Formats: sequence, structure tokens, C-alpha cells
Amino acid sequence: MTTTELIQEIKSYCLANADAERLQKSQRFFKEEFVGHGLTAPQLYLKVKELQKEGKFDLPTVLEAAPILMKGGMYEEISIILLLLDGLWKKFTPETFQSIASWFSFSISNWAHADVLGMFILPKFLDKKILVTNDFAPWLDSPYKFQRRCVPVTLIKHMKKTREVMPSILFVEQLMGDPEREVHQGMGWFLREAWKINSAEVESFLLKYKDTAPRLIIQYACEKMTSENKLRFKRSK
Repeated sequence: MTTTELIQEIKSYCLANADAERLQKSQRFFKEEFVGHGLTAPQLYLKVKELQKEGKFDLPTVLEAAPILMKGGMYEEISIILLLLDGLWKKFTPETFQSIASWFSFSISNWAHADVLGMFILPKFLDKKILVTNDFAPWLDSPYKFQRRCVPVTLIKHMKKTREVMPSILFVEQLMGDPEREVHQGMGWFLREAWKINSAEVESFLLKYKDTAPRLIIQYACEKMTSENKLRFKRSK
């Protein structure tokens, strides 16, 4: 299957299953403008499995098709190509990572696509020792908020495997002062998961930032604590 054929296959499927009413309802989940076809998640996964079963494409084809679909901006088309990429993780190389990094300059503009990368695709570069954590350092200073968000989200799985929280926390510490809400959500989520592994170390870190960090980070990080414990992290008057 050529790149053009893969793109056409994805587009044709999305058009054939488009639902304008569902598309309108989906908008409520996104702060940004939502452009798409109105497919359900099961419909997306069904097409991905169908394409994977046929096995007529390879990693270079997906990496070539991805920017083209991304520049089109259609939510479901981008979702499908990202899920196809995830299924090809055995072929990932450092160059694959660089290709992904380039996408933020023109796409990956909502939390859902950023989290597909952070939850599924990017952790595999660490798990399979293709990269080390420090390879994500340039992302911390990215001008693109969803690229910055990807770093703490990516480290969640890595941290759960190593069972060490402080190396990852210190790596993303600069994001405690990030100005963007979407990054706050990612950091809070990351710290909440770190707290489940080592509550003492995370609470000590949170106490350091309780008066200066965005409240959304603290709110997410403390979500699983008891009501009494949460009081320790209220901002001082």
C-alpha cells in the first residue's frame, strides 16, 4: 500500500461513517475548535484493526502519511494514523522520534492526540531503550504547549516501571511554572500517579510549591488524598 493509498483509505472510511450530529456533540470535550467527521472511538479502532490485519503498510508509509493527514486537521484521520503508528512500535528508531517531534509545529493541537502520544507511543521509546529521559529535555522548552504536556504524561508509565519518582519529578520540575492550563493538567496527573508510588516524596515536593504553583496542578496531584491531607496543600493566606 502506497502512502497515497493509505491516506485515501482512511479518508474514505471517515467520510463513509461521518455523523454531523455526533461531531457537534464532540465539541464539548475540546477547548479548541474541533474539526472532524463525527466517528465513534469503536469505529476508529475497528478501522485500525482492519488495516493492521491486512498488513499492507509499513512504518515509512505511516510516517509519510501522518503529516499530510495532520495538515488536513480532521480529528479522526489524525487519530487513526497515530494508532497505526503505535502498532508499529517494534520498528521505532531515534529518527522516528524526531519525526514525531516535528509534528507539533503544525499539528497535535488538542489534549486527545497529545495523550495518545504521551500514554501509548512515546513511552515505548523509553521502555525499549531507544531513548533516555534526557532526550525529552528540549521538549520542556518547546513553544508548543502540547509538546510540553507530553513530557510528564510520557513519564507516567516509565515511573511506574522504575518505581522511582524523584528523577522524573526533578526532570519536569520547570513545568511547575508553566503558563498553560493543558500543561497544568498533565503535570497534576503525573504527580497524582507519582504520589501513588511514593506519597512521602511527592508530598514533600508539593509543599515546596503549594503557594506558587498553579492551583490546577495541586488540585490534580492531591485528588486521591484524604480530605484532611489535602488541607496541608492549601495556599497560605
